[in-house]
Amino acid sequence: MRCPRDVAIVGFAQTVHRRTSENVSETEMLLPVLREVLDRTGLAPGEAGFTCSGSSDYLAGRPFSFTLALDGVGAWPPIAESHVEMDGAWALYEAWVELLTGATDTALVYACGKSSAGDLDAVLTRQLDPYCTAPLWPGPADLAALQAQALIDAGATDETELAAVAARNRAAARDNPYAQLRGRVPMGPRRAGPLRTGDCPPVSDGAAAVVLAAGDTARRMCERPAWIRGLDHRIDPQGLGLRDLTEASSARLAAEHAGAFDAPVDTAEIHAPFTAQEVILRRALRLGPEVTVNPSGGALAANPVMVAGLVRFGEAAARIHRGESRRALAHATSGPCLQQNLVGVLEGEGP
Repeated sequence: MRCPRDVAIVGFAQTVHRRTSENVSETEMLLPVLREVLDRTGLAPGEAGFTCSGSSDYLAGRPFSFTLALDGVGAWPPIAESHVEMDGAWALYEAWVELLTGATDTALVYACGKSSAGDLDAVLTRQLDPYCTAPLWPGPADLAALQAQALIDAGATDETELAAVAARNRAAARDNPYAQLRGRVPMGPRRAGPLRTGDCPPVSDGAAAVVLAAGDTARRMCERPAWIRGLDHRIDPQGLGLRDLTEASSARLAAEHAGAFDAPVDTAEIHAPFTAQEVILRRALRLGPEVTVNPSGGALAANPVMVAGLVRFGEAAARIHRGESRRALAHATSGPCLQQNLVGVLEGEGP
């Protein structure tokens, strides 16, 4: 979907992502992030015209867990608020649509995820086909291994290239103070199929927030807004046998409809938790060697579930804010084997 109204990401903040945050609640983890992003954009608590969050009750282990986080947002006097049971990137999508309608000029989007709180494999198995796949209890690494083996069998990659993907992302994370894994990380023993532990993301706890603004409001709040020129979400079939696991057709289609192929991008922040998924996404999103991919280190450096996709949008926007990128692609995924894909195009120049 292209933009009938100029909307930009004008602020971004995130936690330092850690293996565990057992000493703080989700609200306590969010509060410093919310304060930081509001301070950067000059908004007072509760001043944003719309607020939207992303999280998972399954991860939190209780229903309506997102309501507790509203203590950190400031929900009194009453605010216009919504929530998605998805990665925070989908909360950004909802907030963007809200701003496109003209109902408001500002929006606060945030996400929180404590992956360490329970058995992540058991939680994420719940998103699979409940009749044929979920009863086998495959975890995300098991499914990613099927994908990686399919790529290897097709001659599209090999274990040497996958190790290089892991090394490149974690080397890039050396300059990212928020990353969990930085620098040289051993590939380690086999985790599943051809995948070693180094091919897989770490278990991460973290939170992130962005502020969106429209038109002249965005220009007042940010010296160099990251204008959202297009944003699109597509879904492949849930059943693993109904699609080619070596491709991400929904990612390609989302990129096409977001306008990613209309002009070159110089930076791409892609949500690829496993090394083989980066190989697939680079091809689907047409990212050549001239594009800087995951300068933050990506999800292989920190992967807080329900947050990592929003971080990709925030990191891409931050590079535009700093003048390090002119046109960037941001991507988030959800579901088994890159089933759902959300792609955005951000630009630094004015409309």
